[in-house]
Amino acid sequence: MKLSEITSTPKLVEIKIDDEETLKEYGEALSFHTWDRQPLDVFLRLANIDTKNTGELITIVKTLILDEKGKEIVTDKSMLPTNILLKAIQKVTDILGK
Repeated sequence: MKLSEITSTPKLVEIKIDDEETLKEYGEALSFHTWDRQPLDVFLRLANIDTKNTGELITIVKTLILDEKGKEIVTDKSMLPTNILLKAIQKVTDILGK
């Protein structure tokens, strides 16, 4: 099979944060979207990120946590609660690892 046969345009996929703690706190699952395929530069930036450089991590994460229209949820003016942000990051990295 040729690699060109398995390429496709990235699609928005819904991700749910539905762990017991989140369900207890919010009364329902929280959802967001991300692209099912990320550009190579995103993978490289994530792979080479210095864990002490939280600014760079947030910059990358902002491009991964999206609403249902593909618009960034985390901006300079709006931030998720830290515990939810960490869960969203974990969910996205789980998907990227597949």
